[in-house]
Amino acid sequence: MSRLHVSHSDIVRFAEEKVNLPKEKADEYRAQARRLRERLETYLDEHPDFTLRKMLLSGSLAKGTALRTINDIDVACYISGADAPSDVPALLKYLAERLRKAFPNFQPDQVTPQTYSVTVSFRGTGLDVDVVPILYAGDPKWYGNLVSQDDGSFLKTSIPLHLDFARKRKTNSPSHFAQVVRLLKFWTRRMKAERDGFRFKSFMVELILSHLADQGLDLSDYPEALQHFFTYLARSNLAKKIVFTDYYPLSKVGSFSEPVQIIDPVNELNNVSKLYSRSEADIIVEAALDAGDAIDAALAAPTKGETVRYWQKVFGPAFQV
Repeated sequence: MSRLHVSHSDIVRFAEEKVNLPKEKADEYRAQARRLRERLETYLDEHPDFTLRKMLLSGSLAKGTALRTINDIDVACYISGADAPSDVPALLKYLAERLRKAFPNFQPDQVTPQTYSVTVSFRGTGLDVDVVPILYAGDPKWYGNLVSQDDGSFLKTSIPLHLDFARKRKTNSPSHFAQVVRLLKFWTRRMKAERDGFRFKSFMVELILSHLADQGLDLSDYPEALQHFFTYLARSNLAKKIVFTDYYPLSKVGSFSEPVQIIDPVNELNNVSKLYSRSEADIIVEAALDAGDAIDAALAAPTKGETVRYWQKVFGPAFQV
């Protein structure tokens, strides 16, 4: 592959300037979530009968894969107790009421139930924290029932194990795993804006890249890693089952009927991609084919201007060298 006009270091520079959440912002947001958690923990120490057990930063900020465009933080809130409702709307109302008690200085409109979470709004930074309830029954690995954002049903999960799963891949490829995830998320964000019917949730992107990394893909060369990701989507047609065995044996994974099968690494019964139809998978594959072709053309282009134009087919006009 020719790197005369656009190299790995150029992709790194683009990521730092246009893609990544700046470190100072990430630290500020994590500190804000930490203050929220610490205030809750102080309240719990004073009220041992309170049903909110644990608050834990989750999502892209916790994994280190947040984009510059992040506007909210995900926090999991573990709830236990016989009086916790099992009906989702009632549970969200219940959580909102208790958060208001835990944070009495907040105005009522700063704690707002949403469809699958409760939003806590900070007026100083303008950043929202989406608090997602997890019904918890004391499991030592912090398994509990999460309200799924896919369909509002309860879903068995463990936030600490999810974070541990991502941490293992980051440890195996320090800085590079998270960076390639961010670049791919930047690409998917652009595709959502430009292609009708395109959707490709970040968790699926992370799991596919984890699968490739586990198979030995070297993520330290970003053009090569991106091209490999897009080639995998094109060749597999998103029709191959992806399974991980970090927390359960392969023998426990059953059969699934959905056309796209990417199995949750902490719950062998959950197909993360279960709501994706064959036609939606085809749209992802078509976009990946176009992106892969653009990278091939960029690496063979004779001039810098032409090379940049091909990379812009992947990352949009924000990409400049």
